[in-house]
Amino acid sequence: MSNQVAFRDAPFQLRGSTFTMMVLKVSDPHNPNFFPVLSGKIAQAPNFFRNAGVVLDLDDLPAGMPFDMDAFCKLLKNLGLMAVGLLGGTKPQQDAALARGMALIAAPRGKVELFDPLAGTGRSPAQGLANVQGQGQPEAQAAPNPAPAPAPAPMPEPAPQRSAMVIAENVRSGRQIYAPGGDLVVIGSVSPGAELLADGSIHVYGALRGRALAGVSGDQNARIFCQSLDAELVSIAGLYRVSEDIGKDIRRRQVQIYLNNGYLHIDPLATNVA
Repeated sequence: MSNQVAFRDAPFQLRGSTFTMMVLKVSDPHNPNFFPVLSGKIAQAPNFFRNAGVVLDLDDLPAGMPFDMDAFCKLLKNLGLMAVGLLGGTKPQQDAALARGMALIAAPRGKVELFDPLAGTGRSPAQGLANVQGQGQPEAQAAPNPAPAPAPAPMPEPAPQRSAMVIAENVRSGRQIYAPGGDLVVIGSVSPGAELLADGSIHVYGALRGRALAGVSGDQNARIFCQSLDAELVSIAGLYRVSEDIGKDIRRRQVQIYLNNGYLHIDPLATNVA
C-alpha cells in the first residue's frame, strides 16, 4: 500500500493552522458593570459574536482576587461566547480551566497586535481614524515643547513589490487562507464561515459570503473587491464592518471596499463597461 493511499484512507488529518481568536482580558470580574457592558458590546454585532470562541487572559487579575472559572464561563455562555482557552492565570485557575476542557494557551512571543473588533466599524470617521493610527486611548496631557528645527523632507519610499496568491477554486466553510506580504485573489466564491486574510488587497471573483480582512499588517491602502457582497465581516487595516452594518442597497452587488479619511467605504462598481 502506497503512502498516498494510506493517507487518503486515514480517518483523520492532524495539521497545523491559524485562526483569528478574540482574547478577553479580565482585570475585575466582580465589577457590577462587567457583564452588562460586555452584553452591550455583543449586541452591536450579534452575528459576529454568536458562539464565538474566546481566550481568557487573567494576567491582569490582581493577586489573591477570587475567580470562579465555572461561574464566569457560564455567564459568558449565556452571552453566546464560548471560553476555549486560558492565557496566563495561577495554577488553580489553570487546573479549573483544564477541568472545563479548555486549552492552556502559551503567551505569544514578541509584540502582539491587539484591536477592538468593533471599534471603528465605519460609523464614526474620528473613531475609525484613531483606531487605524493606534490612538484609541485618550492623549496624555504633555507640557508644551519648544518648536523643533524643521527637519528635511524625507525621501519618498518606493512602493513595495508585491506578489499575489491565487486560489483557483471556491473557498469552503471553515477554511482560512492568508496571503502574507501581498494580495489574495480567489477565482471562485467564499462560503460562510471561511476567512480570507491578506497583507495587501483581496479580490474575489465570485460571491463573498465569509470574512475578508485586507491590510492585516496595517496597510491602509489595501482594498477588497468582490463580484457579489454578502459577507459576514469585511475589514481594512483593522477597521471592521459586520453583516449588520452592510446596507441592503449594496448587498449581492459588485463592490470595492476601501479606507478614506478613517472611514470604511463600500461602493458599488460600475457594471457598464464600453
